[in-house]
Amino acid sequence: MAPRPIASQPEPSAAVARFFKRQPKLFIGGDWVEPKSNERISVVDPATGREIAQVADANAADVDRAVAAARAAFDKGPWAEMLPVDREALLWKLSDLIEKNLDELAEIESLNNGKTKFIAKIVDITEVRNYFRYMAGWATKIEGTTFQTSIHGPPGAKFHTYTAREPVGVVAQIIPWNFPLAMAAWKLGPALATGCTVVLKPAEQTPMTALRLASSLRKRVSRRVWSTSSPVSARRLAPRWSRIRAWTRWPSPARPRSASSSTRRPPTP
Repeated sequence: MAPRPIASQPEPSAAVARFFKRQPKLFIGGDWVEPKSNERISVVDPATGREIAQVADANAADVDRAVAAARAAFDKGPWAEMLPVDREALLWKLSDLIEKNLDELAEIESLNNGKTKFIAKIVDITEVRNYFRYMAGWATKIEGTTFQTSIHGPPGAKFHTYTAREPVGVVAQIIPWNFPLAMAAWKLGPALATGCTVVLKPAEQTPMTALRLASSLRKRVSRRVWSTSSPVSARRLAPRWSRIRAWTRWPSPARPRSASSSTRRPPTP
């Protein structure tokens, strides 16, 4: 028996309808790739119970591909070694892209999540744009510390210690269903600003805005630095958790690195 509609819902716009009908694939290594699994996840409009799309359900092999692609992007790609000001520029470009597609993203969020398009637009998607702009600024504001170390040494020697924050590597990010794109932005922003690469797992119930964002990024920002966006059951990601780092709040995913050095002055006669 078909579920009883909770509320009426207008038909999707032409652009959103085309997006919903696209072939289910996974976004791995900057490309849309065929999944290893033949399984599909049915995505429904919670207001009507009607299926609006099907997405690929990644299996263990797909997760391995995603982690490997993210690691390769971190170790060999430009993102981690990019000048902070260049990461800032790309994150700001991302915010401009979100602003340009504000109405479409809000419509997708409404149809997939159940909140009204009005609320999705003025709260969720607008704040996603604002948050990426905020995090873009942090790319050039991450600092270390330097201080004189109290270590006895040869006459005239002085030691100082410094810390430098470095990206930790690949970051696993599991996104809940209630604020799909907003929660993705809260996780993506700090990781990308600090030079990390990401394996993003949207909620199986609400993956559509994350996939739409991945589609836009590949065409208009930089396909080299965005690693993975794929719906996948959490049970399949969990066994590989030890190979990925997860961060859910600020401070940013940048580890401090400390080092000591010394300068020696010639003895004063």
